[in-house]
Amino acid sequence: MALRKFRPMTPSTRGLVLVDKSELWKGRPVKSLSKGKARTGGRNNQGHITAAHRGGGHKRRIRTIDFKRRAFAGQEGTVERLEYDPGRSAFIALLRYPDGTPSYILAPQNLAVGDKVVADERAPIRVGNAMALKSIPEGSMVHNVELKPGAGGQLARAAGGKAQYLGLDREHAILRLPSGEVRRVRSDCWATLGELSNSDRMNVSYGKAGRRRHLGRRPVVRGVAMNPIDHPHGGGEGKTSGGRHPVNRKGKPTKGFKTRRNRRSDKMIVRRRNLRRGGR
Repeated sequence: MALRKFRPMTPSTRGLVLVDKSELWKGRPVKSLSKGKARTGGRNNQGHITAAHRGGGHKRRIRTIDFKRRAFAGQEGTVERLEYDPGRSAFIALLRYPDGTPSYILAPQNLAVGDKVVADERAPIRVGNAMALKSIPEGSMVHNVELKPGAGGQLARAAGGKAQYLGLDREHAILRLPSGEVRRVRSDCWATLGELSNSDRMNVSYGKAGRRRHLGRRPVVRGVAMNPIDHPHGGGEGKTSGGRHPVNRKGKPTKGFKTRRNRRSDKMIVRRRNLRRGGR
């Protein structure tokens, strides 16, 4: 998909850059593979705001994505159409199997209507096919990578996401993730060949605050503009820059502060993600 740039006919179109979605399906999703999503406004089950700046926006129907691909192992599916999913950044593809069963999968780059895809332990090396990591050639780009066999893909699922398969280390495959981290994954875990679609999403410029409100994003107030009771950066005589290292509302550092707590998988990490490359 390419980018659409608009002429500055109005203030809202000045600097507006959006992803061209003219090739996507414009109708409704498959009813049996979609459901409505209730909005939480960023609140948990006790009513406390745990995710700030959330609320409002358009109604959404979330599509049920087949992250496992094992239920149709060995069956060749035909790409019927490409669709937009409001629940994720990458586009999705509707597959139709020989018995007429529909299924949604994450759409990789260069997947077109009418293409054939298959998922199997050893499948042909073709974009959109899912197979075990040990069956994939070294150096290939993959997405929707499993962490446990049969659990469904969990790694490299965002728009433009890809992980590079570097090779085998006994019973483990070595992957370079989008964050720059290099880690081991069991070689019998499945992954899908190719890079995910909508890689131009990172170049989008919404042009006005209203378009962010349509997506459920509310305004963000700077901490230095608040009172001391509301934020650690608040208060002071005149304008200040906070007077301390950047922290969030609860006083925890927001830049360069490690928040990783999962020590069980430390043994699987070959090289940590590089903060300079955009990882967090």
